[in-house]
Amino acid sequence: MPMNGNGLVWLNGSFMSFEEARISIEDRGFQFADGVYEVVRVYDGKPFTFQEHLKRLRQSASLIELDFKIEDDRLKEIGQELVSRSDLKDAELYIQITRGVAPRSHAFPREIYPTILLSIRPVRPLPEGALEKGVSAITLPDERWARCNIKSISLLPNVLAKEKARRAGAYEAIFIRNGIVTEGASSNIFLLLEGVLRTPPADWRILRGITRDLVLNLAGKEGLPSKEEEFGVEKLYQAEEVFITSTAIEILPVVEIDKRKIGAGKPGTVQHLLYQKFKQLVKENPAPAL
Repeated sequence: MPMNGNGLVWLNGSFMSFEEARISIEDRGFQFADGVYEVVRVYDGKPFTFQEHLKRLRQSASLIELDFKIEDDRLKEIGQELVSRSDLKDAELYIQITRGVAPRSHAFPREIYPTILLSIRPVRPLPEGALEKGVSAITLPDERWARCNIKSISLLPNVLAKEKARRAGAYEAIFIRNGIVTEGASSNIFLLLEGVLRTPPADWRILRGITRDLVLNLAGKEGLPSKEEEFGVEKLYQAEEVFITSTAIEILPVVEIDKRKIGAGKPGTVQHLLYQKFKQLVKENPAPAL
């Protein structure tokens, strides 16, 4: 299939362009946001931590009782074929699985076949100077549901939070639930305080990020003390460093929160060290299993 550099789709067994891809209006992903997803980063033509993402995909699917028969090896084959056909070396590989197509009814339909979608597109660029200068964030009440450990396609609260951040001139929104920091609208959050790297515990309030876990592993290897613990917004303001992590943004410094300068108001040495170690790990792709 000829490519224009914009990406490529595999949908229920067939390769096609984004323009050709069609899903029924009765797909439960469209009707109910009844589905799960993952995003895998591709570096130099190689998907990074693919197996870890597939493991989390199956965990999310299991938690919503969504059974799909396709094997991990087959999903990897499709993903690599998308990389090869698209000729995209640095890309984002998206996987979405919904419960499938059936007449609208809240209860699970019987004898339904999941809709399986994989697509690839170029990496979304960070704002200019984001890595070198850092980004800003705002805090917002966490109004999401009580199953944030599921990577659900139901992302409306995250979308609204991102838009509020954009309108405030910030890059990210950081959620606060009952006075406790949980995570960003599309990222996990870390702070450095009193020489200890701290991040919220991976319970029902956050999505346990693949990059988050890599950062904790890298910190351990570098002898940097780290804790998974609850903390309030005041700890963010007092931190020497704050950074956010995700598959798309990697490890990104936050230098301002709610118009307050964090630390020295510039990216810190710990974020820089972990970012360099992370890039080294990417270069050694595939990474060890978490």
